[in-house]
Amino acid sequence: MHKPIILLLLLTSMTGRAQLRWTKADSAYGPMPASMHVYSAVDTFHGFPFTGYYASVRLKDRKLLFTAGTGQGKRFTPSQYYQLEQQPLLVVNCTYFSFTTNQNLSVVVRDGRMLAYNVNTLRGTGPDSLLYYYVTRSAIGIDRKRRADVAWLFTDSTRRWPYAFEDRPIVAKGQDTTASIYSLNDIGWKWWKMRTAVGGGPVLIHDGKVFISDREEQLYPGEGREGEHLPRTAMGYTRDGRLIVLAVEGRSSGAAGITLQEEAEILHDLGCYEALNLDGGGSSCLLINGKETIRPSDAAGQRPIPAVFLVKWQK
Repeated sequence: MHKPIILLLLLTSMTGRAQLRWTKADSAYGPMPASMHVYSAVDTFHGFPFTGYYASVRLKDRKLLFTAGTGQGKRFTPSQYYQLEQQPLLVVNCTYFSFTTNQNLSVVVRDGRMLAYNVNTLRGTGPDSLLYYYVTRSAIGIDRKRRADVAWLFTDSTRRWPYAFEDRPIVAKGQDTTASIYSLNDIGWKWWKMRTAVGGGPVLIHDGKVFISDREEQLYPGEGREGEHLPRTAMGYTRDGRLIVLAVEGRSSGAAGITLQEEAEILHDLGCYEALNLDGGGSSCLLINGKETIRPSDAAGQRPIPAVFLVKWQK
């Protein structure tokens, strides 16, 4: 056996990391700008069948607009948003939401205005059933200089900007049914002045390393490493200024889906410096020029959702 092959096998056994084989799929989804590419993988990942797509887009391309759209109290499918938003290059699901009220439960910022807010207060369980958790949930934003950032946020409808915690998520407890920034007992925040932002969670990559804040954000707590295989949606960015939008198919014989830990591994391998999970399951859907990439897992097809992240041609 040749030495390079032996070395490769040794490295694989030492790291225990599976590697996906991605293939450029631009020709199936074009036309698109030179600053944007789409990749697909139909493979096996950690012993399970895998189907996924990701888009890589250069943030500094002034011909492109990164924005968000909401249903303004209603829910629409990604294909309906594609028509409502005048046929953008990319449409992807993002926020968590209420099926009953159609309310976004994660932050949405469009043109510098907060259109939706994070859930900040959760009722405790078990021994803490008489208390409330005050949480900071994560979001990804792009500022006026086209710089991306992932942070843990506390939102307040009376404030123009979210409060952002860049170094770590904050969790506090108390008896107040409604939290304020003072409930967190932490002053290490800054105003998060983003032009565009969408929320979800938990964080998967922080400062270039796998860091899953599922417990702190009270999202799939404890699922991070050995959780359920689900369809997933995620976003992140690289140090060289590329936005990564990932969608993974699941709940089918040909695509098992992935866990949060596996999702983090994939984003790390794609070079993300920071990244977060977004709403998944039946909501996961990524359109490129109006064409589906993964197949949505709901029997009815695309699920109506109250918000999407968009990449458009700049007018």
